[in-house]
Amino acid sequence: MSEQGTTTESQGNKYPPDPELAKTANARPEMLEQGLEEFWDEQAKQRLDWFEPYDKVLEWNIPHAKWFEGGKINACYNCVDRHAEGDKADKVALHVVPDDGPDSSQARDITYAELQRQVVRFANGLKKLGVGKGTGVGIYMQMIPEAVVAMLACARLGAPHTVVFGGFSGKAVAERCNDFEAKVLITQDEALRGGKVGSQKTNADDGLGNDTTVEKVVVVKRTGGDIPMTDRDVYLDDLLEGESDDPSSCPCEPMESEDLLFLLYTSGSTGKPKGVVHTTGGYLTGVTTTTNLVFDMKDDSVYWCAADIGWITGHSYITYGPLANGVTSVLYEGVPGYPDKDVWWKIIEKYGVTILYTSPTAIRSHMKWGEKYAQSADLSSIKILGSVGEPINPEVWEWYREHVGGGKAPIMDTWWQTETGHILITPLPGITTLKPGMAQQPFPGVRPEIRDDEGNVLGTEQTGNLVLTAPWPGMMRTLYKDDQRFRDTYWSKYSDAYFAGDGAKYDADGDIMLMGRIDDVVNVSGHRLSTFEVESALVEHEDVAEAAVASRKDPDTGQAIVAFVSLKGDTQGTEELEQALREQVAQSIGKLARPASVIFAPDLPKTRSGKIMRRLLKNLAEGEELGDTTTLVDPSVVEEMQKQMQQG
Repeated sequence: MSEQGTTTESQGNKYPPDPELAKTANARPEMLEQGLEEFWDEQAKQRLDWFEPYDKVLEWNIPHAKWFEGGKINACYNCVDRHAEGDKADKVALHVVPDDGPDSSQARDITYAELQRQVVRFANGLKKLGVGKGTGVGIYMQMIPEAVVAMLACARLGAPHTVVFGGFSGKAVAERCNDFEAKVLITQDEALRGGKVGSQKTNADDGLGNDTTVEKVVVVKRTGGDIPMTDRDVYLDDLLEGESDDPSSCPCEPMESEDLLFLLYTSGSTGKPKGVVHTTGGYLTGVTTTTNLVFDMKDDSVYWCAADIGWITGHSYITYGPLANGVTSVLYEGVPGYPDKDVWWKIIEKYGVTILYTSPTAIRSHMKWGEKYAQSADLSSIKILGSVGEPINPEVWEWYREHVGGGKAPIMDTWWQTETGHILITPLPGITTLKPGMAQQPFPGVRPEIRDDEGNVLGTEQTGNLVLTAPWPGMMRTLYKDDQRFRDTYWSKYSDAYFAGDGAKYDADGDIMLMGRIDDVVNVSGHRLSTFEVESALVEHEDVAEAAVASRKDPDTGQAIVAFVSLKGDTQGTEELEQALREQVAQSIGKLARPASVIFAPDLPKTRSGKIMRRLLKNLAEGEELGDTTTLVDPSVVEEMQKQMQQG
């Protein structure tokens, strides 16, 4: 891979740790010097309650790891019971914020004691349907508290769950449930997002049909809408009628550390989705530890992870990590911008949120709308900010710090994956001197390297492949019913290391900068250019809110760059602005990186999870058929882009 220099001036900024924060930070510098097993052994014993102690910290036979073998533990007990039966019984576990915002009459708080009662009743209801240890359960829901309760109820029983993102189609639900051989599916009558009522249970019905492993469908009443019900279906209210909420009626099932906790399916480059296997003791150790140290959790912390439980971020940093730490969290059903563009900031002000963890895509949306909305609320409670899901542009990082963090809150730019289970590369509060747009350092007990395609370890300012040379507790154990695909996908490129599929490089200080997926590159005249670098250069322009880059075939250069750009406020796309953006990229990276064309649009095509659908941009750039656009928040966005491409 070719060498690639720093792309933005703002990456020259450095922000040393706040001395006051450093005095009380949970993360300690000496943790960085601990041995791998020493560190994780200490964390597992300190942070979790084990029914039976483990015999061995780690057994490692590449590519398979076993953590804390011999130990018996239960995720629900660690997330709920030990708090509810201790001094946190009356502490708020969840601030529940419905779709219409924090001022809604349906907003409510759930304490740890109440959460325990709800989980116990739910688990007793599932037992009535034959769910027990080892029974597969599917969950297809929006961001309502019953979704979290359902996950915890499954964990209580030792029944592994697979959560399907609420915005997916019924076909996707059926595909995952049938592969998992799930006996029960938990869903809701209808979805409520952005003020719109959408199908949920009927979507599931359309996908499941009659040829399915699912024997019972449990339906939560969210809207009370009129939906078709069959003999297979049961409303949750009816299922729980008369069920006890006494914890002794449904004790937590002692689970072996390596017992399956959940499957989460992630898209493969070809073929069916991959069922990523996450087990109990190691995963719980990893998410509990990273939540505590990365976000500097305190007893009075109010934490908000603005993700969805349908993704790994929601599993690790909405459900299991925060609740195991016994903190108060925000659970928000809605979307950014509804009922108004200041809704996020109203939530922070009302609940005194101290930690916000969100995606660069969401931050860019707020940038586009303007800082006036953030300035309309009191955000002084914010102490720590986090970023997840993709590399964050330095300009977006700076905006986030200035307008959400009051110009002082440190930003934890985290790197990890569905497959890794928990955060692996990140700054640490009170320790790391921050650099905008960089994840920087491995978490304690994590061992990354950057290698070229031949396996050579690279030096500074050379872009290569990020790999992990030692196991970590939350790592995937295999792919469900397909260990060969697990080996081929993640362990075949390098026989001694996990291949992450992401590009990265070290700067002169040895800090790590993530470059995005390795396949997110454009090859112009034989030079490999990272789409992330080009996008960062475009976002440097004061009029640009968001940018995404794709390639199209070019007879002279092999590939040419097409830039899709969303502008701030009422700024209009003009030929002059297009030329200015092309020159900006040329000056930031080089003339080779100059976009061949720039397409202006009011927004970029995004899924309901907030991710840009780059496949559609590639199709647009190549003039190909777009295919399915039903998962987009606003399909008209690509239609407008298509018109521009045809006119251009």
